[in-house]
Amino acid sequence: MRKVLLPLVLFSTAAGAEQIGSVDTVFKLIGPDHKIVVEAYDDPRVAGVTCHVSRAKTGGISGALGVAADKAEASIACRQVGPISFTQPLPQQEEVFNERLSVLFKKLRIVRIVDRKRNTLVYLTYSDRLIEGSPKNSITAVPVDRATPIPVK
Repeated sequence: MRKVLLPLVLFSTAAGAEQIGSVDTVFKLIGPDHKIVVEAYDDPRVAGVTCHVSRAKTGGISGALGVAADKAEASIACRQVGPISFTQPLPQQEEVFNERLSVLFKKLRIVRIVDRKRNTLVYLTYSDRLIEGSPKNSITAVPVDRATPIPVK
């Protein structure tokens, strides 16, 4: 059983992430180059909002094997891409996506926070580790038309 689970952990990707582009930053003779990838995430509870995240992806042999620890740096931009609607009331604050940056300990997280007073969805991206996280973060906001109040639990 253990032999089956390890490859699944090593090669898991975030559900809903769609890589839409990348640029190489460092040439690696063996294995893929280091790069910056840009991924799109559709908010699962808010129709009409997509977040684009850029982040470093480690190449080389460890990157090819899926055991490299990617840097804890990312940038985020979320925008309205269609009519905004809500499938159900939202929590005041909720993690909407996460993706492993290393085999066991590091994750990139995206959290949605509702700014009720301004009828705005705020998205924050940061990384954490089992022991210590990183203060590096990025934030973006999507204002929602006042005619469509954000339902909050």
